[in-house]
Amino acid sequence: MATASPEVQALVGALVTRARAAQRVAEAYDQARVDELVAAAGWAIIEPARNRELAELAVSDTGIGNVEDKLRKNHRKTLGLLRDLQGALSVGVIAQDPARGLTEIARPVGVVCAVTPSTNPGATPANKIINALKGRNAVIVAPSPKGWSTCERLVAFVHVQFDRIGAPRDLVQLLPAPVGKASTLELMRQCDLVVATGSQANVQAAYASGTPAFGVGAGNVAGIIDETADVELAADRILRSKTFDNATSCSSENSLVLVDAIRQAAIAALSARGAVLLDAGQKAQLQALMWPGGKLSAAVIGQSATVVAQRAGLDAIAAQSPSMLLVEEDAFGEGHPFSGEKLCPVLALYGARDFAAAMQVVESVYAYQGAGHSVGLHSADAGRALQLGLHLPVSRVIVDQAHCIATGGSFDNGLPFSLSMGCGTWGKNNFSDNMNYRHYLNITRISRPIPERVPSEREIFGTYFDKFGKS
Repeated sequence: MATASPEVQALVGALVTRARAAQRVAEAYDQARVDELVAAAGWAIIEPARNRELAELAVSDTGIGNVEDKLRKNHRKTLGLLRDLQGALSVGVIAQDPARGLTEIARPVGVVCAVTPSTNPGATPANKIINALKGRNAVIVAPSPKGWSTCERLVAFVHVQFDRIGAPRDLVQLLPAPVGKASTLELMRQCDLVVATGSQANVQAAYASGTPAFGVGAGNVAGIIDETADVELAADRILRSKTFDNATSCSSENSLVLVDAIRQAAIAALSARGAVLLDAGQKAQLQALMWPGGKLSAAVIGQSATVVAQRAGLDAIAAQSPSMLLVEEDAFGEGHPFSGEKLCPVLALYGARDFAAAMQVVESVYAYQGAGHSVGLHSADAGRALQLGLHLPVSRVIVDQAHCIATGGSFDNGLPFSLSMGCGTWGKNNFSDNMNYRHYLNITRISRPIPERVPSEREIFGTYFDKFGKS
């Protein structure tokens, strides 16, 4: 990685110095005081008037998504995170195991560099800020250039709340505009922990920065509807997921695998909900718009299906105000870009003769893009989720839910609320959880002596000896 200019080093160094001073103040806080910090930062975005201002600013400045869904996302994801954090211990002794003689003590990681994307310029920074504060850390946000103004407003709202409770403003700071690669990389170098959400280029830069880092894998979610599914309910969930915020989420379905027995019924159910299936010529027109040079075009990212159709020259389809655009696909890889991530309400449909074949289709999709993230399943056969979890390269199997809403935690599932999903080694990540407050902690363990228990040779090797003999 190239060395930043002295000016950039000094600018970032000044931010980090202020953050370290504020973090030393927070390190002395007890749990009650920390939870006041968390509540203050949460209320900064959840308060309805501020939430609307942030949602409107996000869509105005990025041109991505829609205001009402961003309102819901800012509210639900933040409220859900606050619910997860309520009562969670993050100061001092957080766990004791007398039988093993172990005591766990939570300690801050220090100053966090939070890299955030343009697709969620309010919700993702808020999530990272709140999690960092829960661990008594300071955080400096490095937003995408398009998302800077939204993040700047969010940080200003947080500072006003900090003033109300007498907390140092420098616990939450923002990399000044214009945000560029040089200043973001330098912030990564100077902080104590990097948490990177967004482009894979940013994630790889985080890993190469020399600072401990959590990054997320590429999204390209596939879903399966099998022959046992309630097709109408499945169509409802897929519509809700794929159209939410114009499919800006990495957790929105990009491919849907339909088992042959329900293929026509599923397409009919999606069509009844406003989806339009394109013919081969229309598909070619759409592909020309979406990947003009082999790379996904900004002209479609976070746009409605109607706008995408208009920009592709599909005026007759645009006139129908489609909810989604459907394309049939049967191959994978760079030569078949509809098998990859689309970040708009365009969904590739694959066929499969049975559930085993459907699993193979998903494997092929993920061999191209999206390994490690998650898979959706609509099925009445409870054992099939286990099959997917045992065989596919995924960190999550989302069963009978609106995928993009469920994957990052929901009020009706047990996953932690998060906007940063680890994808394990499949996605070139070092974690496979939904990122949560524990990732922002160092944990010190006290070990005390307990009664010795040394196993016999028979306890350890008995089964092995019985099967293979002792020699």
